[in-house]
Amino acid sequence: MPGVRLVGLGGPEMEAEGVELMEGLDRLAVMGFAEVVRHMPFFVGLSRRVKALMASGEVDLVLPIDYPGFNLRMTRAAHEMGLPVLYYISPQVWAWKAGRTRILAESADRVAVILPFEVDFLAPRGVDVEFVGHPLLEALEELELPSRADFCAAAGLDPDRPILALFPGSRSQELARHLERFVEAGRILGGRIPGLQPALARAGGVDEGRLAATGLPVVSDGRALLRHSRGALVKSGTTTLEAALAGIPFVVAYRTSPATYRMARRLVQVDHVALANLVAGERAVPELLQDEVEPGTLADTLEPLLRDGPAREAALTGIQGIRERLGAPGASDRVAGMAEDILRVRGRWNG
Repeated sequence: MPGVRLVGLGGPEMEAEGVELMEGLDRLAVMGFAEVVRHMPFFVGLSRRVKALMASGEVDLVLPIDYPGFNLRMTRAAHEMGLPVLYYISPQVWAWKAGRTRILAESADRVAVILPFEVDFLAPRGVDVEFVGHPLLEALEELELPSRADFCAAAGLDPDRPILALFPGSRSQELARHLERFVEAGRILGGRIPGLQPALARAGGVDEGRLAATGLPVVSDGRALLRHSRGALVKSGTTTLEAALAGIPFVVAYRTSPATYRMARRLVQVDHVALANLVAGERAVPELLQDEVEPGTLADTLEPLLRDGPAREAALTGIQGIRERLGAPGASDRVAGMAEDILRVRGRWNG
């Protein structure tokens, strides 16, 4: 679509692709009930700014991506203004707040989902939904990972020794609750498994010095770290799918504030927390939450998956099943095609 103007909310990679950012991810990356309440004045102001843009007459398509607390309100507002909406990466209405499905059915022209089971939940509830596959698949397909020798040389690791990947998170609140525990678990395992090298993955925007202060090697290329590791300890989130696609055994752990956890226990209606297990439809990967996220427990749970034996073989079989359920590469092209179709039908583009 030559000449298209993109305006929205996002991070430096979206900005590099030509999106005019109204606000950056550093202000948007807030998780948890208590945390969101503290930032409410900011989100109220941002809501007004986005609605003003949509009402300006300059917008032809609204493409909300994930981020349901904010984006569902914008979806409803766009629909009331007569603007077409393509919602990409559906809110997890199958987990909690199922009533939000009505907003998708009434206000979104199309919904593109990245988890296969979401179609079965949304379609019977009146949502025009399509499974487009997971974007991680195309990211991995396009990625040229360094060889093990080159990766280890850059990271200060020994290519002849096994590596344990530690992914404590990207948000400050995640690091505060995970970093020390993950590092200590890695040290415990390093004492039990000869030659094991724990290494920390550094997410974009995280202060490298904060991670380096632990004394462990710090790696910015998380996907290469996963690919060359024997196993991983990861916080809950998309990283669980990245680990599954890397084909290595891993354990999922997550801690949040006590208030957020208590409320989540009351509201969330799923059997698993990890996305990888939700895709599998079973507990294919161990999950440890809240008080279970202690170094000794983490090490005890992960150790059998790092050693050759039945536990590791069973984990690898489960992970292969997760990979197969995620569809085929090409999610971005499919979503772009859906956007073109909506704009043509609405008479907003003739390409």
